[in-house]
Amino acid sequence: MKDGKIPNPNTIHPIAGYDKEIYVKPTITNKNIIVGDFTYIADSEFESHVTHLYEWNDDKLIIGKFCQIASGVEFIMNGANHQMNAVSTFPFYTLEGWEQTPPSKEDLPLKGDTVIGNDVWIGQNAVILPGVHIGDGAIIGANSIVGSNVEPYTIVAGNPARVIRKRFSDKLIQIMEELKWWDLSIEEINDLIPTLTSSNLEKVTEELNQRVKKMNLK
Repeated sequence: MKDGKIPNPNTIHPIAGYDKEIYVKPTITNKNIIVGDFTYIADSEFESHVTHLYEWNDDKLIIGKFCQIASGVEFIMNGANHQMNAVSTFPFYTLEGWEQTPPSKEDLPLKGDTVIGNDVWIGQNAVILPGVHIGDGAIIGANSIVGSNVEPYTIVAGNPARVIRKRFSDKLIQIMEELKWWDLSIEEINDLIPTLTSSNLEKVTEELNQRVKKMNLK
């Protein structure tokens, strides 16, 4: 292991002497935020990046393993949404003195949980809107506003975020979705790093395809 240390998902500061990058999972206090091992953010804390997450809406932010979240990223949750099926969107019920009972959940545009897959890279100052699902291996461009779902291993960017391209061939994407390398042991991942970080995608496709075949035979 590097420097004689074993990667530990419960470490808050994985870079010695540097506090502007943290593993997110061990810092979470809100039960409606669920984050996988080794996901990091380029900041000294995470939960302020999750806005309008109110317990009474029952929505969750769920983020997978090994995600890379740049500085300035914001996850806007369902509590930011106003009633849209009435002639006024003004939330009288939230402000003192106004006589409005809270609208029923059926009258609010609640979009469910926000779900981010594994090994997702979210660029600086991107905004993820309520209820969005982002697939494994996707890349979100800097300053993007993501209001609709993103397929696995797809690059999106812009406002609103639009598909730029698929990262890999359909065959390699299928292999990656079967491999789910982030669920392997630390030792297995360490052994795979040369393949996971190689730019020779033809060779990567061949090597990982053989590995997946062996996994399926077990």
